[in-house]
Amino acid sequence: MDDLAQLGFLAGRILNTPVAIHPRKGEIALASLAARMGISEMRRADGSLVPSAWFDDDDDEFSGPKESRDPGYDMLGGLAVIPIAGTLVQKRSSLRPYSGMTGYNGIRQSFLTALADPDVKSIAFDISSGGGEVAGCFDLVDTIYAARGEKPIGAILTESAYSAAYAIASAVDPGSLFVPRTGGTGSIGVICAHADISAGLKKAGIKVTFITSEDADRKTDGRSEISLSQDAYDAIKHEIDAMGVIFRETVARNRGITTNQVRGFKAGTFMGADGVTAGLADAVMAPDAAFAALLSKIA
Repeated sequence: MDDLAQLGFLAGRILNTPVAIHPRKGEIALASLAARMGISEMRRADGSLVPSAWFDDDDDEFSGPKESRDPGYDMLGGLAVIPIAGTLVQKRSSLRPYSGMTGYNGIRQSFLTALADPDVKSIAFDISSGGGEVAGCFDLVDTIYAARGEKPIGAILTESAYSAAYAIASAVDPGSLFVPRTGGTGSIGVICAHADISAGLKKAGIKVTFITSEDADRKTDGRSEISLSQDAYDAIKHEIDAMGVIFRETVARNRGITTNQVRGFKAGTFMGADGVTAGLADAVMAPDAAFAALLSKIA
């Protein structure tokens, strides 16, 4: 993918798009995009510098996608291990994590293939992700949840599952979500970043005029070239709130807790045992021990 196409790809995945992502991961993605736009650095409200690397310490780099015959999972004594790493997006061409991203379409295909594979006795999601796009996330979560009872399904966090990644982890069988002691769960919420570049365009001597069809006044809602109007903000906020309700209700259903409990988390994150206490994980366990625990359940 050339630089221009990559810029458009990143911008479309991050700006003016509802995402369910951990704040630290989101700011790294924004900083990476800013660098492509010629912005030398981004700083937080406290003045500290935002890292500019797209790959964070919870991302796995891959040199390229696996062969097309690859089912998208690795077999370990009857246990199919499906990797989920990096930023989550609706669609990618690879079944596995690739270029710091994992596609919901790839996860679904790998999961359904594992369900149909007679050699697969149990399924485990190996998750290390700060989250990603809302689009496609909850349909995948519902697919996993609906498959409960067909084969044992577990989630092993290596190291954390936040936001959209946690939504996926929450769908596994009760008692089968394992987090390491320094890992994390939570960040149950939706956010949308609107980039207002109108001042920059004006400074550069560029004036953008939108011409819309009759009775299409709201067609420009959310456009980065103009300041965000109150009506546009209210419309976007309404959608974000609605997605937040879906997120809370989905996690509450999956984990057997109340929506008020989930609301009370206020999209906070929980390290290790605190996630278990909050009802977001089932046990604190190192990844190798978690794999052994899931393997022990295979008849």
